[in-house]
Amino acid sequence: MKKFDCITAMKALGEENRLRLVRMLLKGRCSVNELSETLEITQYNVSKHLRVLMEAGLLEKEKQGQQRLYALAEEFTSHLESNDHVLDLV
Repeated sequence: MKKFDCITAMKALGEENRLRLVRMLLKGRCSVNELSETLEITQYNVSKHLRVLMEAGLLEKEKQGQQRLYALAEEFTSHLESNDHVLDLV
């Protein structure tokens, strides 16, 4: 398994709305519409933040028909679970 890059993750999570998105995705997969409505952020901004999180390796997306569902990446989830839900700098 590839070592998880915590510095990259922390840079991506340094913006409040991206952190809110990740907190919501800790509960399970969501679409852009669900994230937008729940967090009261425009769909455009949600998509923009999701792209940053994807580029940092924190998210993965799954296509279901016309819809895309976003979830935390397996590597990110494993890292959190093995470190009591803490990002470390190692």
